[in-house]
Amino acid sequence: MSEESGLIYRISGPVVTAVGISPRMYEVVRVGDEGLMGEVIELHGEQSVIQVYEETSGVKPGEPVIRTGQTLSVKLGPGLLTQIYDGIQRPLEDLEETMGVFITRGVDADGLDLSKKWEFNASVSVGDEVSGGSIIGIVQETETVEHRIMVPPGKSGKVTSIQSGEFDVTTTVCTLEDGTEIAMMQEWPVRTPRPFIQKNAPDVPLITGQRILDFLFPLAKGGTAGIPGPFGAGKTVTQQQLARWSDAQIVVYIGCGERGNEMTEVLTEFPHLMDPNTGKPLMNRTTMIANTSNMPVAAREASVYTGITIAEYFRDMGYDVALMADSTSRWAEAMREISSRLEEMPGEEGYPAYLSSRLAEFYERAGRVQTLGGGDGSVSVIGAVSPPGGDISEPVSQGTLRIVKVFWGLDAGLARQRHFPAINWLSSYSLYPQALDQWYRDNIASDYPEVRTKISSLLQVEAELQEIVQLVGSDALPMDQQLTLEVARMIREFFLQQNAFHDVDTFSQLDLQYEMAKAILTFQEESEKAMAGGAGLEDVVNVPARTDLMRGRFEEGYAERIGELLGKMSKQIAGTMEDN
Repeated sequence: MSEESGLIYRISGPVVTAVGISPRMYEVVRVGDEGLMGEVIELHGEQSVIQVYEETSGVKPGEPVIRTGQTLSVKLGPGLLTQIYDGIQRPLEDLEETMGVFITRGVDADGLDLSKKWEFNASVSVGDEVSGGSIIGIVQETETVEHRIMVPPGKSGKVTSIQSGEFDVTTTVCTLEDGTEIAMMQEWPVRTPRPFIQKNAPDVPLITGQRILDFLFPLAKGGTAGIPGPFGAGKTVTQQQLARWSDAQIVVYIGCGERGNEMTEVLTEFPHLMDPNTGKPLMNRTTMIANTSNMPVAAREASVYTGITIAEYFRDMGYDVALMADSTSRWAEAMREISSRLEEMPGEEGYPAYLSSRLAEFYERAGRVQTLGGGDGSVSVIGAVSPPGGDISEPVSQGTLRIVKVFWGLDAGLARQRHFPAINWLSSYSLYPQALDQWYRDNIASDYPEVRTKISSLLQVEAELQEIVQLVGSDALPMDQQLTLEVARMIREFFLQQNAFHDVDTFSQLDLQYEMAKAILTFQEESEKAMAGGAGLEDVVNVPARTDLMRGRFEEGYAERIGELLGKMSKQIAGTMEDN
């Protein structure tokens, strides 16, 4: 550790200028008598500008600044899962034990428990050739996740010694012929993406169990999605549903600058949520980073990088990881505050000129990749955006939309109508269906893409007809258009609405989603035939089996019964012709 020290020259909120040291860019330094943690972000001749990750009130010019010689890094190894960290990987539960509910300044806490012993089972032998990313052993970290211990990137050679047994994360478990010692823990600088061999095409969907997302606006594994929406439209509930139900094996949840009460809700609910695939607590495969809006802004800026580095680490083991960032707007606001204190030239709405490139840098770390160890892993990034007043023409929303390939636009109007998830099907989009269609044809049904297209076009037609209806009323429309409105209402109420808090309706399998969509199209076809044979619109719409079909989705075993209900409905619709 380099002990070169200098003095504080100037303080402006979390931005401190020091003289008398000559650090490198992004080096971590200790600031003031309390040793607050900071990072060098600008160098001007003799002066070093530092962003401090803690509250700087009470710090004064003339106090010491000490170099550490290291960049901002996270500790990666067994013990990451089930943890709740702050923005710079200090475990909040450990801090609470020692200092109560408020974090004392200048406190250091290791990201991993360095004294805890883990059962390490070696999977390579003496004499084996290994390289960066090779898996050398397994630790059963939680009941549901095995932690694969890897050779750090950049290290390679022949194994000269390896031992199984109980060790802490700093003990050497493997030695290579060039003398390299490998422990279960490795450190990685958060601003540097972890290496991989190549990115793969995004041609496998991330299945979420949410019908409007999976069916109309799917996200690929390794894909990027933005959820912009005003206050109260359901961003946080949507992200919690994705964390709970998506078929990712690891979840990293970043509460970046969120309100304390929202974060409390997440922190109290998550540990009690059950993982539907294993029946064990969801926290067994989750790492959380909590940086509430009253925590220092500089740590908020770092929290996003801390989260994505942890996600990449699990990706390198061959896992599919879902990363939730809630919300990237608060991250951008932290950048804006620091930028203004640095007296940089402001861009649009006061955000720094490099806002778009920082957003792109973050989202580009997503992807489905071939790992250094030769396996497949992915990081899917879902970023919530909280535009002021719900106006998505502001810079953060626009910068996000230019980068992400899926846009799930939340709508306050739908939320007020109690239509949840309140995702607007007219303004949302996904650019992945083309790449995913072959997967759907092979795994669900050969006509899956065509059914999706028909459902989408019916919703588009309804939007056009609604304008006419508002002028002249629905009775003035021809019968076939009145039927289209009924079918579109069925899509909205039966298919797109989904109750996140209902035991059965909260999750919908892909093949059931397809069956439900087909049922709606079958209703349309049968009704058209019946009306051509003289049946009235009222008769067709009011057949009892249609109501049973729509209500049945809240009952256990619906997937097995949907075919039977559909048959009944077709019979009853055909019967309306005879009645007339």
